[in-house]
Amino acid sequence: MKYVHWVSSAVYLTFLFPLLSMAQLAKYWVYFKDKPLAASYQPEKGLSPAALEKRRTLGISCWQWSDVPVSQEYLQALTAVGAKVEVVSKWLNAASCRADPLTLSRIQQLPFVEKITPLAYVLQQARLAQQQDKREYTLAFRQLKADAFIEHNLTGKGILIGVIDAGFYRAPSHEYLKHLFEQSRILGFRDIVSPHRQTDFFYFSETDDDDHGTLVLQMIAGWSPSKKRQYGLATEAKFYLARTDHGDKEFRAEEDYWIAAVEWMDSLGVRIINTSLGYAQDFDNPEDNYKPEQMDGKTTAISKAARIAVEEKGLLLVVAAGNEGGTTNWRIVCAPADVEGVLSVGATTPEGLKTFYSSIGPSFLPYLKPDVSCIPQVSAGTSFSAPLITGFAACLMQAAPEKTAKEIIQIIKKSSHLYPLGNNFIGYGVPDAKRALSLLQGDSATCPISKQVVSNKSTYLIPAKASSKQIAIAFHKSDARNVIEQEVIESTKNGFLVRRNGNAVRTTVVIDNQVVEIHWE
Repeated sequence: MKYVHWVSSAVYLTFLFPLLSMAQLAKYWVYFKDKPLAASYQPEKGLSPAALEKRRTLGISCWQWSDVPVSQEYLQALTAVGAKVEVVSKWLNAASCRADPLTLSRIQQLPFVEKITPLAYVLQQARLAQQQDKREYTLAFRQLKADAFIEHNLTGKGILIGVIDAGFYRAPSHEYLKHLFEQSRILGFRDIVSPHRQTDFFYFSETDDDDHGTLVLQMIAGWSPSKKRQYGLATEAKFYLARTDHGDKEFRAEEDYWIAAVEWMDSLGVRIINTSLGYAQDFDNPEDNYKPEQMDGKTTAISKAARIAVEEKGLLLVVAAGNEGGTTNWRIVCAPADVEGVLSVGATTPEGLKTFYSSIGPSFLPYLKPDVSCIPQVSAGTSFSAPLITGFAACLMQAAPEKTAKEIIQIIKKSSHLYPLGNNFIGYGVPDAKRALSLLQGDSATCPISKQVVSNKSTYLIPAKASSKQIAIAFHKSDARNVIEQEVIESTKNGFLVRRNGNAVRTTVVIDNQVVEIHWE
């Protein structure tokens, strides 16, 4: 669902036919065996000065095989056999093409083609919700202890952020985004879905979701000087915007648009990218649906590209975990939130429970997903939790620009209230801005954990001072990470009585700033 912008020399968009006629042809990724231009490639000709400077600052090699452009001769050969080339990915060394069965057989016979995979896809996105009032906004900031950033005048200044979404309709006239346009903080934009509408990028609407990106941008950088009301943390960052999703259609064939946007943003020196897209199920064509076991961080094309982005390019990808947590036939995070190294963000209630819709981490992954969670800035959707964490990351990056994306992500995780006892419902929990700044300065302290081992008992009493009613949050787990059930426990005059869930091996209990880990034996 999102973003568009000018195409760099390494990403080519060739729309040879109108979209309606092209939709009649099946779509494929065509992967190539090699890159003939590798020996002569010069980074200075493919990357902007800002991109080169970013890599030098982060100690990342300026020459990378994945930056080398795809051979033009290969692309011309695809066209010659009848393929309709749409997007060329230098990172994947592949091109997305539309082809009929006869053309496909011709492509398979080309000597430089390594493999061909069907390309179909859909992205799950949260539907638009009503803007929250001031009370809801202050609650989200309070949960993140965001006043610590405000006190240190951290606003994301100097940080380049990319936003990939379904559209940015009327963003220039939006009350909380006017400052970005008046201060020339929107550096560029691309509409990859409908490139012919580039001239009216902000003022043409094709679907009801075309202002979803506008709201997401508001949650990253929203600020109204007249009302003195702040919605985002990165109010002084600079942005590139891209539209890669058609809100009224759910088809996997847009996945290449997202990849084109990420490659384009990397070439311009972007350091953080926010996206609320997810590819899983509910496609218009059921045959395009992925299987849960494919959410392994390495199978889908979009996850492969996301891995390159975080492992080779030094990008910090913030991805909404997804809104499938309340479904019975899926529940888990969608690609590319499944990628290790991507900062995937879930949604919590004000009390700290996982919201019913927030997607959970698959039990088969060897790493934790989601990574962190927080209250969404509008009424519902992980799409509106992720932007808050994007602004959070931008403030930390402003404070320590020499830190790598991996280091910033690790600080965000360590600042969260459950670290290191993360679970597959809310990850490591809610980040704490004050604690994150301390960690940035070298402090190693994290939230204190109390471990209690209970033998041959089905209950455990956590003492508490007798006062007005308090609540605790409990996560009953089948092992160290996977949650069976979550619940709210009210205090009694003696404290909090925790009852063991029949299959629970461990239970994590959160009482204000106290975390107790109960081991049932």
